[in-house]
Amino acid sequence: MLSILKKCKYGVLISILTINMLALIVVLSVHAWTYTEAGKVPPKTAVLLHAVHHNLVPADMKPPKFFVQGGSPSFTRENISIPVTDGSEIQARMYRPIKGEGHPIILYYHGGAFMKGYGDINTHDNIVRSLAARTKSIVIAVGYRVAPEHPFPAAIEDSYDAFVWAVSEAENLGGDPSKVAVVGDSAGGNLATVVSLMARDRNGPDIAAQALLYPLTTFQDVEFDSRGVYDSGYYLLSRNVMLRARDTYTPEKEMWKLPYTSPLEADDLYKMPPALVITAEFDPLRDEGEAYAKRLAEHGVSVRTLRYNGVMHGFISFYEVMYRGNHGLNQTASFLNQVFEEAPQYEPYHLHVYEGVEQTNQFREEAEAYAIGSFLLGRQALSMMPFTQ
Repeated sequence: MLSILKKCKYGVLISILTINMLALIVVLSVHAWTYTEAGKVPPKTAVLLHAVHHNLVPADMKPPKFFVQGGSPSFTRENISIPVTDGSEIQARMYRPIKGEGHPIILYYHGGAFMKGYGDINTHDNIVRSLAARTKSIVIAVGYRVAPEHPFPAAIEDSYDAFVWAVSEAENLGGDPSKVAVVGDSAGGNLATVVSLMARDRNGPDIAAQALLYPLTTFQDVEFDSRGVYDSGYYLLSRNVMLRARDTYTPEKEMWKLPYTSPLEADDLYKMPPALVITAEFDPLRDEGEAYAKRLAEHGVSVRTLRYNGVMHGFISFYEVMYRGNHGLNQTASFLNQVFEEAPQYEPYHLHVYEGVEQTNQFREEAEAYAIGSFLLGRQALSMMPFTQ
């Protein structure tokens, strides 16, 4: 009996030591991942970057169920076709509230470097779906045509045509044509503000607001600090991709300085819609987004500019597992909801910096980071096993 008890005791001790060792490995690994080539990032950012760069999660991975809140659907989801001025049609996806009429309408332009294979209405569906729920609006994700088959100006013309179509069909869709906003991320942020310029220049329908999430604002070779420090690709956008986008979307150098490709270079930004500009600390597009916000303000446009420290390009796409991403999406929805009710008053340019997670959420954010880290280490270990080859 004593020998059995001793064996059990040793077994328990070995188990405890093993668990402690594994926990230590997770903590040390995640801690090491936080030290990146251009600075230290928060644990949650670190594990997500590690996962992406080591192909440990599929591109269409759904978040674990404990991250997602359930509930009855309050929107319909429909794939539609929108006619454009060259006689063809583009694809789009529309979310509409099941109940009520007179809803605001949001045109969403996805990111993806203006090129095929880098983004579409499917890759950004989570943002579109959540934006519809948070604003109780009709949200239309526009499948504009992309390079290299369709270089500039196809994307901007498709995007503008979709906006005009949405306004003309607003009442049939159950929407309010006086409450239409444009939203976009990265390349889509460029398109959203260019559509605003086009609507102004062409005496088109009024746009209530524009929300630009880490937008590309110039194709010119401007020496922004963020372009030089964060353009390796580790932070989800590389200099090589940006140059390839420029070569395929704007193949002629004369195109790079046009206001409809590089709105930062526009001489006249007066009479543009109120804007929200969100940027990310570890993003090559950070400085040009903030420079564009400043220029809008200098031309009398009401602008709210918000930089999120500790995150990378595209961070709002991770809102389901990243607190800062969820906060950024909430800020976007809040801005739109406010503008739909009342136009904001002009204020001089000011850069608001969001430093991090509130204290009450800090423990959960770090605990989730280490949980994800343990999952990633487990996947890496399994991938090295002979039977998984």
